[in-house]
Amino acid sequence: MPRVLIADDHAVVRQGLKQIVGEMPEPVVVGEAANGQEALDKVRAEEWDVVILDIGMPDLSGFDVLHELAHDRPNLPVLVLSMHSEDYFALRLLKAGASGYLTKESAPEELVKAIRKVVEGGRYLSPTLAEKLAFGIVGGGEKQPHETLSDREFQVFYLIAGGKSVKEIAEELRLSAKTVSTYRARILSKMGMKSNSELIHYAIQNRLME
Repeated sequence: MPRVLIADDHAVVRQGLKQIVGEMPEPVVVGEAANGQEALDKVRAEEWDVVILDIGMPDLSGFDVLHELAHDRPNLPVLVLSMHSEDYFALRLLKAGASGYLTKESAPEELVKAIRKVVEGGRYLSPTLAEKLAFGIVGGGEKQPHETLSDREFQVFYLIAGGKSVKEIAEELRLSAKTVSTYRARILSKMGMKSNSELIHYAIQNRLME
């Protein structure tokens, strides 16, 4: 009986995913987490066969949760389900330890297929992503500015692009405001930009924001 933990900060999304998972032919135990810390607490307290993880949660981001799980439960499959385009996020998250990546636009049967694949020890890539990787379209050629960022820099960039202040980012990532400001300076330098407004414009133009 597979045990599936759904980690997403939107109750409506969790209910929809529970319904999809609950309609699998085999009996399934489903748990819920409304933020990253709750997901980590539940993984540490109970045994799960797979975690379905949103990357844009409050408290701890999906990247933070992935890094923690890779350390605490390296054999636990994590299936990332996100609003973001595969082109920009999938490869980064797979490198961070995810077992699979799906966009929230995916059909229910694709989610079920992905769950089965990762629970059995495999990795799941959508047909379109697998084709892009095979032909070197994703992660190949000249890197775009945001692809030069480290995972932590990318997190800070993402939050800046979402309109959050240095203080808000510091609280969310549990860093000092000074450290966040240092990351911001590095991001602007690496991406060849001078202001937050340029970062926001870049994120919108490249469809990096939900």
